[in-house]
Amino acid sequence: MPKATANGIEIHYEEHGDPNAQPMLLIMGFGAQLTLWPDELVEALAAHGFRVIRYDNRDIGLSHKFDGVKAPGLVKLTLLSKIGLTPKVPYTLADMADDGAGLLDALGIAKAHIVGASMGGMIAQHFAARHADKCLSLTSIFSTTGNPKLPPAKPEAMKALVTRPKSTEEKVLVDHGVMLARTIGSPGYPAEEERLRERTAASVRRSFYPEGPTRHLSAIVADGDRRPMLKGISVPTLVLHGEDDPLVPCEGGRDTAASIPGAKLKTIPGWGHDLPLELVDELAATIAEHAKESAA
Repeated sequence: MPKATANGIEIHYEEHGDPNAQPMLLIMGFGAQLTLWPDELVEALAAHGFRVIRYDNRDIGLSHKFDGVKAPGLVKLTLLSKIGLTPKVPYTLADMADDGAGLLDALGIAKAHIVGASMGGMIAQHFAARHADKCLSLTSIFSTTGNPKLPPAKPEAMKALVTRPKSTEEKVLVDHGVMLARTIGSPGYPAEEERLRERTAASVRRSFYPEGPTRHLSAIVADGDRRPMLKGISVPTLVLHGEDDPLVPCEGGRDTAASIPGAKLKTIPGWGHDLPLELVDELAATIAEHAKESAA
């Protein structure tokens, strides 16, 4: 299992496709391991001619854990943010973007296409703003801008996201993961039950670390409104979003595209906050086309 020292910490990563092809870095979201990128999507992107690299963010999966580092509670974070104060958090989304840049450095990669999903889209936005010289293109998937005026997540989606499992028994963890996936998933493309349970069980067995998401959430809340930063992004940008996303409503994607000069937007009916098998070919083709046009 390959690991690299990046930005002063150890990052676990995987590579797929031709090692001589143009690199594409995939950044996953809140509390999610690299395995949440479906193998089918990774393989499809590699088949389009890219060297696909996915990695575990800090504090999740097999990457470095910040054991014992306390993050402010959600109530305190929200209150401070509402009155315009930036809470002190263990690390920021900008730090996490620097992890990705450091991974590229460790792999000897000068430039890559950057693709981020959900919180990974926020991290990718920071990457494009902070490391434009390393960024061939940006794709932001079901992410948002931090604009406080945007519609919030549906209550049931947010509750499912932040509720902890009742115990650490594998069956309980798997049931909880399936419940979350169903709650935030695509109403138009419901996941097949057996596959969903198998993937969730594999994720639990690979790593279960509930403290990491607490610090991830503090980084998201503390990040605030990214629109001023997004206006300065000059990297060719594609925004993808589901029209039926209950966790990050589609308005977040529209606001992202409106905030980044020249950004392209594609929305898909029936798509929620997941990466359904039925959409793999369409998503891979759209991401690959954008990347190839950007590098031409």
